[in-house]
Amino acid sequence: MHVLVGGASGFLGRHLIEALRDSGHTSTSLVRRTPTADAESRWDPATGEIDAQVIEDADLVVNAAGSPTIGNPYSTRWARNLRESRVTTTRTLAEAIAGSTKKPAFVAGNAIAIYGDHGDVPVTEASDSRGHTLMADVTRVWEAAAQPAREAGARVCVLRTAPVMDRESQPLGILRRLYRLGLGGRIGSGRQYFPMVSLRDWLAAVVYLTEHDSVSGPINVCCPETPTNADFTRALAHAVGRPAFVAVPSPAIRIGAGPLAPELLGSVNLVPQVLLDAGFEFRDRDATAVVASGLSGLR
Repeated sequence: MHVLVGGASGFLGRHLIEALRDSGHTSTSLVRRTPTADAESRWDPATGEIDAQVIEDADLVVNAAGSPTIGNPYSTRWARNLRESRVTTTRTLAEAIAGSTKKPAFVAGNAIAIYGDHGDVPVTEASDSRGHTLMADVTRVWEAAAQPAREAGARVCVLRTAPVMDRESQPLGILRRLYRLGLGGRIGSGRQYFPMVSLRDWLAAVVYLTEHDSVSGPINVCCPETPTNADFTRALAHAVGRPAFVAVPSPAIRIGAGPLAPELLGSVNLVPQVLLDAGFEFRDRDATAVVASGLSGLR
């Protein structure tokens, strides 16, 4: 299979290209500069510019593009970039797919914030979307941006991805340093469910979708046994060999995280039902395994 990758220079995109190669697939990276290799093609999502031929040459298109979610939550510019970097890239690719002859499959990135706070109730792909937080609103328009490809008859998979845990990326990159200093601890009550997924399972899931065309629609990408924040705290503290006595009270989170606070304090007991039903096998099924994999840098 030949895969076209948007966001190829980012953390997930770089590792995805390696995983595709290791699985026997080829790829082309979309870049916003002058290409320097045959496996690169220039695009400009802000203007909708993309080479129609790279779409025709692809069996599947993956969008892993988007500005960092770590930033100043009180910044209007940061919030605008958070939204536009996701929506414009998704829309550009979806419209290009819709206008193509081949209509390759589309694996579009998204996030679990689309669900909102569901408390203890298990959340599958069939669950409703609640609330109007910053991230919930972003994920809704982000997902809607893939609609042109879907309406044109292409297979569309929307990855509702939990935080990907790996030592090279956030949030685990900064959390492991805090925990090693003895500054780790639960957030709020710690009873809220806290979905996550290891990098190697995220990569394996995308490769699986590349090779299995029977799967489409919204897809939760998270470990099957979603931990609470307290469970995750214990797992990370044990892994780095340090106690985790610090607890950040909810009011402090609401002040410090601002519009992102609902994502830290809300509860999403996420279940990757579509992947499980499709026969995908997770290697890191719970917080202990995800943390161990992330700290070890397993791919």
